[in-house]
Amino acid sequence: MQWSLILLFLMAQCCFIDCQLYQFHYINQNKNWTEAQQYCREKHTDLVTVTNMKDMERLNISAGGQSGAWIGLISKPEFTRTWYWSLTGVEFNESKTNWNPTEPSDTGIQVIHENCVIMNENLKWTDTQCKNQHNFLCYDETDTTHKYHLIKKWKTWQEAQSYCREKHTDLISGTKQLEDEELKKLMMSSDKIYIGLFRDTWRWSDGTSFSFRHWNNKLNNQKTNSGQCAATKFDDEGRWTNVDCDNKRPFICYDDKVILIKENKTWEEALTYCRDHHHDLVTITNMEDQRWIQEKVKNASTPFVWTGLIYACTLDLWFWVSDEVVSYKNWAKGEPMDDCDMSGAMETRGGHQWRKKNDTETFNFICSKH
Repeated sequence: MQWSLILLFLMAQCCFIDCQLYQFHYINQNKNWTEAQQYCREKHTDLVTVTNMKDMERLNISAGGQSGAWIGLISKPEFTRTWYWSLTGVEFNESKTNWNPTEPSDTGIQVIHENCVIMNENLKWTDTQCKNQHNFLCYDETDTTHKYHLIKKWKTWQEAQSYCREKHTDLISGTKQLEDEELKKLMMSSDKIYIGLFRDTWRWSDGTSFSFRHWNNKLNNQKTNSGQCAATKFDDEGRWTNVDCDNKRPFICYDDKVILIKENKTWEEALTYCRDHHHDLVTITNMEDQRWIQEKVKNASTPFVWTGLIYACTLDLWFWVSDEVVSYKNWAKGEPMDDCDMSGAMETRGGHQWRKKNDTETFNFICSKH
């Protein structure tokens, strides 16, 4: 079987060179938010979903110096407030929290809710108004020596988030980070610091749960946003503002370059299907790709989904069928113990890590469209 798979690999006519799994389109037509959403769904995939600061840079480029535009974020009266972690891709788990007794209390005055969270020296959480000023903790994704940085500067939650994103990666996010021994030592000398937990009523048009927000820090009207839509401006760092959805303005659509196929197939059958109907099994080259794909696999009907990752016994290596080098890795602990007749699949729940699975098992799979 290995030789037949290698042959399929060698016969591939082209590789998935474009590292972006989605593409933006600035539409210079004035429409209200609902009209813009309908246009994007008819001609593309949907109004744009923004996942990180790299996306913000791409939005600015796609706009070509034009004025502000609608993005796919909306808040409606029927939407309930939902907790998110600031770092995109880290999912909030209601069963894994560390609230102080009686928290979250949400004892804000009148309509001003407590939508941000501080942590004390005992690592216990308390909700608070986001306009309050506290010290805060940043997380650094690239620094393997000191991942966490206690910043002793008094800032609001949004200001703290901006500081962390400019100088590090983001506000510290997720229970895995908050249980780290390095963090516990840092907290021995501090009290009441902001962490990256917040809640709001904003939802993306395409139904994804990405937590990335990029509000204008100078505006305070994000607190009363029921029945509002989000627009980005291409000045002031492209910060977002919330305005009435009936306003007319240009907008940004996106094309999704990957698709989840909810059919159970072996790895080789999945590869053949993708090449016959789309382009190839998906390749994941970086953290941004991983976060985009893991959002897709949440809708799968199997516990794992096939990717384009395969182990070749005869070559003694893992490779992507698109001919990409396996540089970025997200293997589960203990994986992979190299073995013949194995391919790479992503978990559809939990941490969405990669696991080696026997080629003959049948799962849903992700195809790249181009």
